[in-house]
Amino acid sequence: MDSAFHYGPISVKLWPLSPSTRLMLVERMTKNLTTPSVLSRKYGLLGKEEAEEISKKIEELAYASAKLHFEKEPDGDGSLAVQRYAKESSKLMIEAVRRGPLKAKEDGSVITEKGTTTHDTVFDISGGSRAFINAEEAERLLEPLSRQGNKYTKICFSNRSFGSDSARVAQAFLSALKDQLKEVDLSDFVAGRPEDEAIEVMKMFSSVLDGCELRYLNLSDNALGEKGVRAFESLLKSQRNLEELYLINNGISEAAAQAVCELIPSTEKLKVLQFHNNMTGDEGAIAISELVKHSPALENFRCSSTRVASEGGVALAEALGTCNNLKKLDLRDNMFGIESGVALSKALPGCPNLSELNLSYLNLADEGCIALANALRESATLLKVLEMSGNEITAKAAPALSSLITSQRLLLKLNLSENELKDEGAIQIANALEQGCAHLNEVDLSTNLIRRAGARVLAQTVIAKPGFKLLNIDGNFISDEGIDEIKDMFKSSSAMLAPLDDNDPEGEDHQDSEEDGDENELESQLKRLEIKHG
Repeated sequence: MDSAFHYGPISVKLWPLSPSTRLMLVERMTKNLTTPSVLSRKYGLLGKEEAEEISKKIEELAYASAKLHFEKEPDGDGSLAVQRYAKESSKLMIEAVRRGPLKAKEDGSVITEKGTTTHDTVFDISGGSRAFINAEEAERLLEPLSRQGNKYTKICFSNRSFGSDSARVAQAFLSALKDQLKEVDLSDFVAGRPEDEAIEVMKMFSSVLDGCELRYLNLSDNALGEKGVRAFESLLKSQRNLEELYLINNGISEAAAQAVCELIPSTEKLKVLQFHNNMTGDEGAIAISELVKHSPALENFRCSSTRVASEGGVALAEALGTCNNLKKLDLRDNMFGIESGVALSKALPGCPNLSELNLSYLNLADEGCIALANALRESATLLKVLEMSGNEITAKAAPALSSLITSQRLLLKLNLSENELKDEGAIQIANALEQGCAHLNEVDLSTNLIRRAGARVLAQTVIAKPGFKLLNIDGNFISDEGIDEIKDMFKSSSAMLAPLDDNDPEGEDHQDSEEDGDENELESQLKRLEIKHG
């Protein structure tokens, strides 16, 4: 099950952007580029026709950058992709103003007043609604690929479904680009096609791209299975310099995973390897672990929602121990269990550069969590994101977690939601956050059986952090008085407090009579607890 289903509130999808939103940005940029300003007086004012053309190019580049960011780091509602889109658009527009009016050259490039030449390098037809593409439309859409002197190094055919006829048209255009292509995105490019036709299309693209020296290949969101993987045999077998490979939501079974490992001749340069939402299972994970072992440059590995249990988890853990360049690791939503958690605790000290770690929904329990926290405390000093949601973690693991947290000077985000920390664990975590984590900006302890005392201490801790952005303590058992108290703390910064709609003031957590004592006394006692290392 994908981890998005673990949350109650319905989220609004911000990505992908609608065509009207993208058009509106082009119009706004055109207006800004043709309006006199301090910069335009210095560098020159653009004419309307030139400004409109530049605005379209800026928007296309910004969209491509944001889309790639979302593919690499999906964030649920797409808010981070929208931020990337806005930031990239702003940066490119300022560059356009400073560059001043441009003079067109015959080859389609442009020359600035300083004499430097720029070219479009990304060809992307993924905008708009998903749609079938016929031969005639393919001719029209792909025509820029045939222009003499084009400098395209990346193509993105995602979101357009190719059939046999349109694939033949694409072959003709792509054959001339083989020597210059470095990045190919064929994600979601046969949607809705019968299996036989989809396999045929995959083979056609594989054949024409065979021999391209790619650094980036995205085959996500195609129902590959083993047949689909082997349809790309000629392309995969020709790749010896791949740096990024994406196989997300592909129906990658045990046999398909083995086929991937069999067909790729070398992964020595591979930095990004992402499997997500597949049916890989233990045997498939064992196959993938062999790929990981032979990827010494690996920096970003994702194997989430892939139905991997203990045996596969142990195999992956042991392989990851060889990846000392690893920076981002996402294993969420598998069935690892304690044994895999312990195996990871032995392997991850070999990855001293970890900055983002997602171990949510892995059935780690206290034993696995404690083993990992103790191991990471000394070895992972560069963590910026730590997520361990949904692991049945109780207050028993809080001292080890707290000790880990105090060792993290760079931590930005902590997510321990959907556990059973209760007030005792929550207050220990809050004390750890108070002692360190000067740059912290997001904490999620929602659904943790927390009552008023724990919630209050958490709120007091994070509200004092400069630059803090969001506290989520929804889905707990905070009294009405406690809710009012917390809202009052955040009255001048309400955006920093997530909604509390799912809080249950009458919640039963089966605490014993001692735990049900006076909350103020409990808070006072726990505030004085020392976090022991070891």
